[in-house]
Amino acid sequence: MGKATGFMEIAREEAAERSPGERIKDWNEYVAPFSDEEMKRQGARCMDCGTPFCHTGMEIKGVATGCPINNLIPEWNDLVYRGRWKEALEKLQKTNNFPEFTGRVCPAPCEGGCTLAISDPAVAIKDIERTIIDKGFENGWITPRIPEARTGKRVAVIGSGPAGLAAADQLNQAGHSVTVYERSNRAGGLLTYGIPNMKLEKDIVQRRIDLLEQEEIQIVTNTEVGKDITAEELQNQHDAVILCTGAQKQRDMNIPGRDAKGIHFAMDYLTASTQKLFNEDTQDQYINVEGKDVIVIGGGDTGADCVATALRQKCKSVVQFGKHPQKPLKRTEDNLWPEPPDVYTLDYAYKEAEGEFGKDPRRYSIQTKEFVTDENGALKELHTIQLEKVKDEERGFVHREIPGTEQIWPAQHVFIAIGFEGPEQPVLKHFDVNTTERSCVDAKYGEYTTSVEGVFAAGDARRGQSLIVWAINEGREVAHEVDEYLMGVSYLPS
Repeated sequence: MGKATGFMEIAREEAAERSPGERIKDWNEYVAPFSDEEMKRQGARCMDCGTPFCHTGMEIKGVATGCPINNLIPEWNDLVYRGRWKEALEKLQKTNNFPEFTGRVCPAPCEGGCTLAISDPAVAIKDIERTIIDKGFENGWITPRIPEARTGKRVAVIGSGPAGLAAADQLNQAGHSVTVYERSNRAGGLLTYGIPNMKLEKDIVQRRIDLLEQEEIQIVTNTEVGKDITAEELQNQHDAVILCTGAQKQRDMNIPGRDAKGIHFAMDYLTASTQKLFNEDTQDQYINVEGKDVIVIGGGDTGADCVATALRQKCKSVVQFGKHPQKPLKRTEDNLWPEPPDVYTLDYAYKEAEGEFGKDPRRYSIQTKEFVTDENGALKELHTIQLEKVKDEERGFVHREIPGTEQIWPAQHVFIAIGFEGPEQPVLKHFDVNTTERSCVDAKYGEYTTSVEGVFAAGDARRGQSLIVWAINEGREVAHEVDEYLMGVSYLPS
């Protein structure tokens, strides 16, 4: 490495953020870009590891550590340190089709696997990645790549999220003619409608969509398989079909009062909020919580996005419930490197809520027991009880209610963000593919073939709800398998 002692001399710097009080007044990105000099210093912190873990994606205890798409992280870190930005971009694009997305919304398992993170703050890999790709666009280094020749083979991709777009990008570069079908008004899947604008501005998504179309990928929106076009038509018109429909079946709560007016699924709320920014017709689905008490049930990223959205709509109050205890400030003995650090952090939304209301909106170890309505059937409050995590000899760790900790919370809007149960089933049934016990498409990782000849599956539709980098990983890998299926051999990376 160019700066052999950089990790000992230079501290980690976080990307500058606009102040919480200022940024909740708009829907623009909250993170400010780094300067070239700042990024060079951060690149210099990358150690000359004997065995780097940052670029080797794996799962430990079911959680990703390291980069699932095997980004050449030490190489482009060093090139950034040396100021060789265009070469750094070339290295980055070898493995990642969409660094502008992962550099903004990926939880950065690469940083969890950083060797420096054993004893010090990790290298700022995610910020370096974002800076490289943004500089590539700013300097005009990224231009349409039109394949020199076409194979005559046609591929249909169902779903335009990161898995579908990555597969389409790879197959297009192999010379196949690719058509992506999307049921929504705009391409991008959850990149467009699920992730709020303050985390990922939609012109950045559209910039990539425009580039893919300039490269001769056909993207057909407002087209729902099984309604606007049939599986039979798709199979007759194409030599292969890839199912990348995501895992958008939201997990529900079966407790008294669930049918009250004012209880919504989190993704419905976030989607309609983005549609409103686009000035699209939300068909009366738009939810405005201005002046209302809001409770978000579910402690993950989707719940945090609901908190941030409610703040921008000027809610009266917002609280987020989580079933699990607060995470520790430092790694525990059963969470050692290279596992991703399972520690307390203050997400962008929580900083904003703290700035607006003076405290972190999260409440831990809490269980909702009942929703209560007024005389008109509208939600007015919910009832909770505190939980404790105890070890059961037969079932392992379980959550047990603590008598006497009941509490009543005023609420006119509740957003359920407790995860997803798998893909929506109509498209899968329409293609008549076998599914797993988790309702995902039955297609082996690394092979991606379904029970139907010529039909493949990748991304969340195959693996269940997961990270954007796993979606890109599977999109790239399924492209290799489809290319080999069509041509007998593939030279695409797998």
